[in-house]
Amino acid sequence: MADIEYTIRPLDESDLNEWLRLRTLLWDEASEDDHREEMVDILEHPDMQFVVVADRGEGRLAGFLEASIRPFAEDCESDHVGYLEGWFVDVDARQHGLGRALVNFAEQWAKANGCTEMASDAEVGNEISLEAHTRLGYTVTSKLVHLRKELN
Repeated sequence: MADIEYTIRPLDESDLNEWLRLRTLLWDEASEDDHREEMVDILEHPDMQFVVVADRGEGRLAGFLEASIRPFAEDCESDHVGYLEGWFVDVDARQHGLGRALVNFAEQWAKANGCTEMASDAEVGNEISLEAHTRLGYTVTSKLVHLRKELN
């Protein structure tokens, strides 16, 4: 497998279209308008939200990670927790260390902003995500299934 060249760096204004493309691949159930609204919200709150990207060059991104600082996260002890909100690497760029580099960058951002813990989540059954988190030192603390009933 040939190495790919990339640069890990914070999101830049010129990355917006590529960021939208990658978000749509990760969260394909959301509309483009929903994505754009969330993106604006993230950009308007740089003190609590952060985006790091894997830049392939020539205006193309290979991945991204959205992180935040939350006042609470399941099974964490502090009230200022770094959180991996969303994390995606293009299929053709996986297994080259990009995911690890994105997470490391986000963890350093969280530490620089006073966090002593980092948390994340993955859907039950998403074994690829669970394995990736585990490889990076994250441990499963609990599993939760959300239920719904429509009342007529």
